[in-house]
Amino acid sequence: MVSAMVAARLSPVRVGAVMGRNVGALRSGPAYWLVVVSGFFEPVLYLLSIGVGVGALVGRLEVGGGRVVDYAAFVAPAMLAVSAMSGALAETTFNFFFKMKYAKTFEAILATPVRPVEIAVGELAWALVRSGVYTGAFLVVMVVMGLTGGWWALAAFPAAMLVGLAFGGVGMALSTLMRGWQDFDLLSTGQFALFLFSGTFSPVSDYPAVVEAVVVAMPLFHAVELVRGLAIGQVGWGLVGHAGYLVVMAVAGLAFAARRIQRTLCA
Repeated sequence: MVSAMVAARLSPVRVGAVMGRNVGALRSGPAYWLVVVSGFFEPVLYLLSIGVGVGALVGRLEVGGGRVVDYAAFVAPAMLAVSAMSGALAETTFNFFFKMKYAKTFEAILATPVRPVEIAVGELAWALVRSGVYTGAFLVVMVVMGLTGGWWALAAFPAAMLVGLAFGGVGMALSTLMRGWQDFDLLSTGQFALFLFSGTFSPVSDYPAVVEAVVVAMPLFHAVELVRGLAIGQVGWGLVGHAGYLVVMAVAGLAFAARRIQRTLCA
């Protein structure tokens, strides 16, 4: 019902105008490009240091159904999911908050016929562009290193984009609740905890039962499981549940962010 209401109020032209404003800002100087490029290298370095380096000591892991893969092939899809998450969150947290709180960008946009929900959708779509850049580049690295096949990489790409959509929606919703830059310390801590304890570097079955139950409830776990299943060709009905979790995240985050923009800037 929420998605139907949102869709009924959307104008593709106005959403495109919000994205066009971001494109214009992108052309203003090389600094933004440097930030975008630097964000790609972090998961690649983790893949090389832990997936390949530590992987030489770990060897191979069982991923279920009696299937065994190299440790690097186990870690790489998780880094792909993390890359998609990081790209989307970078746009919908720090950048979104700055435009809303300090630059007053959204207040200026609302002086036009653009509505709050169209700002939210346009910003989320722009975050998805950045997430897609990270995702596509990282998939090329995986294919070159022989960590996934070409067809499975094509299957993993839309899954990673869904990850970016889900975390972008939630990140935008959280940004509307931030009181100042200090609050982002909590967000960064939570993001790093998700990064370490979502089945990224070891199977969740290795954790104690209580910890495993907490991990399984976390969003990045579902992102990692979805992307990993497609990247290594281990397809099952469980992937539908992981995808559904992420879809709910995206829709709920977008709807909440749109309402908060409406209340905060149109009061």
